[in-house]
Amino acid sequence: MHLWLPHYLKQKFRAKAKFEGPTHVLFCFVDHYEPQWGKNISLEQERARVDRWFNEYPVVAGKHQDADGCHPKHSFFYPEEEYRYEHLAKVADICARGFGEIEVHLHHEDDTSDNLRKTLEGFTGLLHEKHGAFVRSEETGKLQYAFIHGNWTLDNSHPEGKLCGVNDELIVLRETGCFVDYTFPSAPSVTQPATVNAIYYAKDDPHAPKSHDTGKMVKVGGQMWGDLMLINGPLDLNWKARKKGIFPQIENSDIRTSMMPTKDRVDLWVKANIHVEGRPEWRFIKIHTHGTQEADMPTLLGKPFDDMCSYLESKYNDGENYVLHYVSAREMYNMAKAAEAGESGNPNQYRDYLVKAPNYKTLDEHTDAE
Repeated sequence: MHLWLPHYLKQKFRAKAKFEGPTHVLFCFVDHYEPQWGKNISLEQERARVDRWFNEYPVVAGKHQDADGCHPKHSFFYPEEEYRYEHLAKVADICARGFGEIEVHLHHEDDTSDNLRKTLEGFTGLLHEKHGAFVRSEETGKLQYAFIHGNWTLDNSHPEGKLCGVNDELIVLRETGCFVDYTFPSAPSVTQPATVNAIYYAKDDPHAPKSHDTGKMVKVGGQMWGDLMLINGPLDLNWKARKKGIFPQIENSDIRTSMMPTKDRVDLWVKANIHVEGRPEWRFIKIHTHGTQEADMPTLLGKPFDDMCSYLESKYNDGENYVLHYVSAREMYNMAKAAEAGESGNPNQYRDYLVKAPNYKTLDEHTDAE
């Protein structure tokens, strides 16, 4: 906790800005989506994992809507090293039906800047060509994507230099089309940065690791700074879930069967008050999971997820005090940039503010291509 407690306390006790009108709750569910997770995993087991999501997620998510008529949107951060055409074809079909979007996830070790650049450009190109993911920037021509670093080691942030190896990773990400990172929080991991419960820019020192430890907050009237925007998920102390009846549990916005998305946790996510400075009426909630692990799929595809959405829609979508928006990782970034540019009102109108929506291929289109 020594890594993040000082900034946590600063954020926790900052003065609450006053504003008129409802609080808009922007809810984003990101997934370290790894069909090959574990040891000695067969292709049949991979298929079974993906098929559960293909068959079950649209059913449970289809029961729910936000204030804009959108269903919950699952952001599938798919690992480059686990690519299989047949898996992505099914994930892309889920996305084509409006239930999610595809982004980039990467595990690597002892890597180099040149190889990382080649890997990211190759993978985004493959996902775009084969599955319809991503849209090219009109300015740079690069495919635009969001990123999660496997093992939480963004920018070589493990103190022992493990599980990355690239000190200028933020620069490489920006230059290959990445517009935002969603890796954190990672507490209780030693990779946890000092900056928490914030939306901020980080500037890379190409000769040192963990350049995202600190940065500049994204604020209304500001502009892009450094190399990359980071949007944190909530990091808090849950005094209602105590270890040994004494110590508060760390709330790190991770959802799994051992960490159910209870009403108390939902309330903590909202109270984390993550927002663009100067736009406190838009609260950004990013939670995460590892969605292909069998022990957790009943939670993510069943009643606990269903109950979480029902609670969000009952308490945080009354139209008077709160308005709920289910957003993808891309849409959340667009809303942050809109706030930075001084836009206000209903954030729903800024889902495609800068980075436009991809045109995902359906399963039928994949079959025709084959």
